[in-house]
Amino acid sequence: MAENLNNDLNEEAEQAKEASKSEESIQSEETKAAANETQAPPTDEFKSKYFYLAAEMDNMKKRFDREKENLLKYGNEKVLSDIVDVVDNLERTVQALHAETDEKILNIVTGINMVREHFMGVLKKHGLETIESVGKTFDPNFHEALAQQPAEGKEDQEILTEYQKGYVLNGRLLRAAKVVVVKN
Repeated sequence: MAENLNNDLNEEAEQAKEASKSEESIQSEETKAAANETQAPPTDEFKSKYFYLAAEMDNMKKRFDREKENLLKYGNEKVLSDIVDVVDNLERTVQALHAETDEKILNIVTGINMVREHFMGVLKKHGLETIESVGKTFDPNFHEALAQQPAEGKEDQEILTEYQKGYVLNGRLLRAAKVVVVKN
């Protein structure tokens, strides 16, 4: 009987060992499977991340190109706003000396006028346009009204006189024209 009891205990111990080995192998297979899942995410997740990053790169490139274009178009805005003051002074000089009768002064006026015209041509080549005002209807987007004045034969809100020329740089207002508007 003691022998039978010993045999039964040995058998139970071996069965317990086998059971624990099979449980360990099952747990080890489960941990390996879990580790494989964490190491290799599904392909759909990679695709969505790739498409997101590709779209971000495309948007960034478009934004960079747009900023670069605006910088090229309007980057010289401050310099040109100072230069138009020089053009105004050249025009005032020509107007002041235009009534002179001395031939030497008239030659100087002609030279100054030629320089002004050449200067305006270069500025126009770089996107600067003059706002035509006299005889046009007042537009607050392009004109600054200094005064209102009644005038016969003119329409209401028509520009009568221009005190200072206005300029547009590539479609954007650089300086508003200072004008006198008809008020009937």
